Amino acid sequence: MNIVCACPNCSAGIYQSHVEKSVSLTCTACERSITIPDNAIQVTAEDAQPQLTRCLTCPSTELFVRKNFPQRLGVGIVVVGLAMSCVTWGYRDLFSTFAILFSTALLDVILFFVVPDCLTCYRCGSRYTGTDGMSEFGNFNLETHEKYRQQAAREQQSVRLS
Repeated sequence: MNIVCACPNCSAGIYQSHVEKSVSLTCTACERSITIPDNAIQVTAEDAQPQLTRCLTCPSTELFVRKNFPQRLGVGIVVVGLAMSCVTWGYRDLFSTFAILFSTALLDVILFFVVPDCLTCYRCGSRYTGTDGMSEFGNFNLETHEKYRQQAAREQQSVRLS
C-alpha cells in the first residue's frame, strides 16, 4: 500500500510505499515520525493486498473512493477543450467544434476507465493506493466533507483568536 499525505507538522509532502510493513511514517523535511496505529491496516493473507480501516495520519475513520488523478489537470483538459471549441465555433467551423468537444469527452471516458481508484481521507486529504476493500467506504459524500471543512474552519478561527 502507498500513501501520499501532508506532514501535520510542516505540511511537506510525504510519499511512502509498502506502508503495511512499516510502524511509522517519517517526514523527510522536518524528520517528524508519525506512528501508524496498530488496528489501521489489516492483512488477511500473505499474498493479499492490505485492507485499510482508518486514516494513518489522523484519527479519522471516514474515507472515500475517488480516482487517483489530479483534479486541476482534469478541469484544465475540459477548459482547453471548451476554449478550442469556442474558437472554432467563432470561425463557424461546425465540424471542428463538435470534433473537439467529442474528443474531449472521449479523453475523459478513457481516463475514467484507465486511471485507478484510491482512498482519500475527508479530514486530512491523505491518499492511499494499493489497498483492498475500497467499496466498504463508498464514494464522496458532500455532507461528510462539509462536516470536516467546518471543523477545520472553526479550529483555524480559534487559533487566530488565541
